[in-house]
Parts: sequence; structure tokens; C-alpha cells
Amino acid sequence: MRRTVLRAASISLALAAAALLAACGSSTKTVTETSAPPVAQTTGATTTRSTQTQATSAQTTQTQTQTTPTSTTTRTAPEPAFTEHEAKAEGAGGAAAVVRARGYTPNDTSEYHSNQTLQVLVGTQASSSDGYGQQAFFFVDGHYVGTDTKLPSAKVKVLDQGDTEVTLGYPLYRHGDALSDPSGGEAHVTFQLNNGKLVALQTIPSASERN
Repeated sequence: MRRTVLRAASISLALAAAALLAACGSSTKTVTETSAPPVAQTTGATTTRSTQTQATSAQTTQTQTQTTPTSTTTRTAPEPAFTEHEAKAEGAGGAAAVVRARGYTPNDTSEYHSNQTLQVLVGTQASSSDGYGQQAFFFVDGHYVGTDTKLPSAKVKVLDQGDTEVTLGYPLYRHGDALSDPSGGEAHVTFQLNNGKLVALQTIPSASERN
């Protein structure tokens, strides 16, 4: 009887131990199958990349804001009374013919420089008996473009000239003074080709000052 009881107890202990081992093995397997990389690490990397992208975007925006377009300054000047455009005059002889056709006699055809882009020829009114009443006639590549002023001056002198500039001298007269004795000095005005137009870089004296 005692032997039977001991055997039954031994069998019960063995079954309990087996059940305990089975339970432990099942728990270890469950942990291994459900393990995964921590979610917190992935979230941190995403946050870092997002921060870097925002910083790069902010730098680009700041650079674009600080960029300022370069401005250009265009010189302006009063444009003299150039009103006509004609066929090309051939050399000094052709320019002199243009001047004569307008009732003026060329003063000195050697002042006309055919090799320049801007050319000039001063003429005196053909009806003048004292040599007064003069105008400067301008040409661009041989094409007549007009005179220095609308009304003639008592005298006009070519002081200097280059490829695209001509400087004229105007003796000035005080009101009431005789033309033979100018006492107002002399005004110098440079005419220049500027953006396709001929402009006076200084103020042209008025008709009363020039006569």
C-alpha cells in the first residue's frame, strides 16, 4: 500500500515539473517572436531629418530675401531740336550740299570728319551781310539729323570733336551790347550720341544770350 502511494506521488511530481518546464519554454518563445526595434529611435531620426530640412529651407529663404537686383542708371539730357532724317551725304561735299539746301553757307568743310560716327558742319545764313546768324549741322554716319538749336546764334565755333562727341562754343552777349563786342563770355556745350540720340550734356544758352 505504501509503495503504491509513493509511486503515485512520484508520478505527480514528474508531471508537475514537466508542466512547469513547458510553461517556461512557451514564455521564452513568445518574447522572441514579438520583439521589434524600438519605435522611439525611428521617430527621433525622422524628427532630426525634419529639423534639418526646415533649417535648410530657412537658409534658402534668407538668401533669396537678401538678394537685391542690380540697378542701372541711364544718363538723361535735354535733346536739341533734331527734326530731320535724310539720305546719307557723301563726304564733306555732300554735307555742304545739305547745308546749302537749307539756306546756309558752310564756314569750313575741313571741320567735317567723314571717319567719325558723329559729324558736324557749321554754316552761316546765306542772306547774312555781317557773318552773323550761324548754326551747327549734325550728321550721324553721313545722315543729316538736325541743328544744334532751333534759332541761329550770332556765332558758333567747333572747339573739339571725337567719334561720338562734338563740343561747340557760343560767344555770349549782354542785353544791349553790340554784337561786335561780346562781353558775356563764352558757353561750351558738348553734344554726344547717347542711346541712339544726340543730346546736349550742358544747358544750351538761350537765343537772347547767343545774339
